[in-house]
Amino acid sequence: MGRRTAWWRARARRGRPSARACGVAAGAVLCAAALPGPAAAAAAPGAAAASYGSGTGFHNSAAASASASAAYAFAEDARTVTGAPGTTDAPLIEPGRTYRSSLPRGAKAYYRMELDPVSNAYVSATAVPRPGSVLSTSDGIRVSVQSADSRSCSRESVSFGAAHSPHPITAWGARTTSPADPVCRGAGPYYVVVERVDAADSSPGAWDLELAAATEPGLTRTGATSAPDPWDSASPAPLTGRGQRRQGGAGFSRAVPVRQGVWRAAVSPGQTLFYKVPVDWGQQLSATAELGSSAGGRGFAVGALSLALHNPVRARVEDTGVGYDGRQRTAALAPVPPVEYANRYAVTDRVNGMRFAGSYYLVVHLAESVAEDFGDGPFGLTLRVRVAGAAHDGPGYAGRAVPRDAFGVTAADRQAAADGGAAGDDTAMKALAAGGIGAGTLVLVVLGVWTASARRRAGARVPVR
Repeated sequence: MGRRTAWWRARARRGRPSARACGVAAGAVLCAAALPGPAAAAAAPGAAAASYGSGTGFHNSAAASASASAAYAFAEDARTVTGAPGTTDAPLIEPGRTYRSSLPRGAKAYYRMELDPVSNAYVSATAVPRPGSVLSTSDGIRVSVQSADSRSCSRESVSFGAAHSPHPITAWGARTTSPADPVCRGAGPYYVVVERVDAADSSPGAWDLELAAATEPGLTRTGATSAPDPWDSASPAPLTGRGQRRQGGAGFSRAVPVRQGVWRAAVSPGQTLFYKVPVDWGQQLSATAELGSSAGGRGFAVGALSLALHNPVRARVEDTGVGYDGRQRTAALAPVPPVEYANRYAVTDRVNGMRFAGSYYLVVHLAESVAEDFGDGPFGLTLRVRVAGAAHDGPGYAGRAVPRDAFGVTAADRQAAADGGAAGDDTAMKALAAGGIGAGTLVLVVLGVWTASARRRAGARVPVR
């Protein structure tokens, strides 16, 4: 579980063949067919480049042989930008787009947003250290948003926590137009500052960054400007049942949609799984993640399993974590309120993060240290998701969000959550079938060449009578 600090001016607040064994052409195809998900991608040429960042020293044999299950899947349409050392040359990032960048050790990178005077603007930065990186408890990133006059609109810090396990961490910033924050309400340039926080004994390699920005329009009429009335904060009973299999994605852009239910997956040490749940206005989300018992091994892994909740702009609402001693353990999110616009006026992150409808993200990470005592896995994971309450109309936006429908739940969102697992399994089977056809063809060719060659060698050894 990562550690986080935040300050806001406006408190609107792992049996299977390894990829390395797949060295020859036919073997590579066979192994790629046998390897699941990201590992299959790692067996293909160029997979390391797709999983690791440019300009960070990751394009080498060490990176290529790194655990594919721990790779972060960046958005396919992400644009590459280079953060500037100061505001003068800060590159523009636009709402509705995703960007890739990098953050060297001890660096502070500046990016620019051009904002109107009425929209709320949100930006998130996801830092991805290389698997195997040496991290301390305090290592992390800090994200702040500043006006052209150096006034601070928001600031948040997130760290990797006690497990010291390399995994994606996300911090966010905002420029809100709340009446309580007049210094950050004007139109013009605003600067997003992403700073790396390092300890003296941390790995020197650069971290990849994924940046995403969004804007939320103003309202057609002024609503409540204070936190909502007390809400039911009792922890609901978790859903029961064995559940359906639904493997999580490897990044925010690949998050697998789920609805209320019990979902099973496999997770390996060092791996992070992403899910997304549509939560409409007035609905209340709760979730638990259960790590199954181990068949062998002894010891105790600190902060082994972590579960984090992020809202539609990827801002972390809350997180929790548990240690692991080989027996089943459950990480349960603390109760959060129903989604309401006025939640933004609350003081605590757990309340003000539930400020708009949309896709909420559940991010599960299994620490690398689990492998030291209990093996490479994979381990069984059970995710129990509950969405309570009746949906109601939103607050009435005066314009369109960027990206469109970012702060709402559509029929397509609900359908994706209902059959996303089946669609994902179908996609995987189609890919495997296509790969199998190609692999079979190649294997037949290779076997034919091998047989002919063997016959020629045998013929050369037979004496002529």
